[in-house]
Amino acid sequence: MDKTAKIQLVRSNTLIAGVDVAKKKHFARIIDSYGIDVEKPFGFQNNIDGFIRLEGKLLQIQKKAGVERVIVGMEPTGHYWKPLAWWLRERGYTVVIVNPMLVKRHKEDLDNSPSKSDRKDTGIIADLVLQGKFMHCMLPKGIYAELRELAVTRRQQKGKLNAALNNLRAVLDEFFPEFDTVFKNLLGKAASWVLENIPFPKDIVSHSLEWLGERLKEASNHRVGLKRAESLMSAAESSVGVPDGLDAARIRLKSCLREVRFYEGELEITEAKMAEALEDAGLSRYLLSIPGVGVVTAAGFLGEIGDPTKYKNWRQVRNLAGLSLMENSSGKRQGNTIITKRGRSGLRCLLYQAALVLVAKNSAFRALYHYFLTRRQNPLKKKEALIAVGLKLLRVMFKLATAKELYDPSKVLGHYREAQLKAA
Repeated sequence: MDKTAKIQLVRSNTLIAGVDVAKKKHFARIIDSYGIDVEKPFGFQNNIDGFIRLEGKLLQIQKKAGVERVIVGMEPTGHYWKPLAWWLRERGYTVVIVNPMLVKRHKEDLDNSPSKSDRKDTGIIADLVLQGKFMHCMLPKGIYAELRELAVTRRQQKGKLNAALNNLRAVLDEFFPEFDTVFKNLLGKAASWVLENIPFPKDIVSHSLEWLGERLKEASNHRVGLKRAESLMSAAESSVGVPDGLDAARIRLKSCLREVRFYEGELEITEAKMAEALEDAGLSRYLLSIPGVGVVTAAGFLGEIGDPTKYKNWRQVRNLAGLSLMENSSGKRQGNTIITKRGRSGLRCLLYQAALVLVAKNSAFRALYHYFLTRRQNPLKKKEALIAVGLKLLRVMFKLATAKELYDPSKVLGHYREAQLKAA
């Protein structure tokens, strides 16, 4: 819906309720289609009694004014707004959201003051809705709600796993800083055995080289042996790690290892559930047909955008991701063109991570990546090219999901882009 259609909606026999959400108590203000207050700001609790109080007010004023509809606008700060938005939508109300940055800007325009209050914010939110500066609230339902929660859960678990790994590295940096020169992967079978049993130089040098080689061979299923044992022994003998406090450090290290193993297991469970949900959405076959795209990327994509059929075109999804371009120029100064980043950061991160895999495993996307880097006009830097590849992936996944088609590498580039690649 464009801005003209939005203004027509709010100006046609409509009441507008601006709601400022909080953890315990919300505030609301109701205005008519001319921007005149019909109910001064009032508070209501963030529970069923409060919600019923809000609806009672809305129904009373709607009947008195004889208007056709009520539009409820709110600022989506944190997660506190979601229960109210869900409840109102299920009751048949039109729920819209306003950009928090617009609320902040409009706050100073109103009275040339950055002061903030619940009553002031309700008026600003209602006024922005009246001006058509709002977005329709797209809360995912059904399997897409499940995918959204799974995507959020996995992102949190991945963050906690990385934090546990960083803590583990901090222990090794202090007591055995040479460890990562011997084992690049801290979670490999041989490295894990060493960390569990003989993590510090003092532990390692107390054993013979032959004994260490046999233990590493057993732990790694014969992938490493005496040669790796020699490297480990040499690193331990020349280590500059702190020699004291090892008993306490051992407890700390084992705690880090338990945390790492715990979140590894949690991630496995979550990713298995993501695979099931992706299958239930009926789009697994199409999205996974793209070489280099796995369950986490496909399920995360649907979790971030919700039902793809709710969008008119891929550009709306691009805007949702904050991947629209903006130019920063003024007068004679020509600034760089950058992405807005006004959107879902989780979706942008997912597309960027997927692009890293695609340029390595997918020939069409790899060719596109190298074209972006080497084209004559406006060649991109590596990170910029990866963002462009991620945006292309967004278009492809959106097309496959909405048209329910399998991946066709010939359609990724198209005749125009293929001609450009040949010319380059």
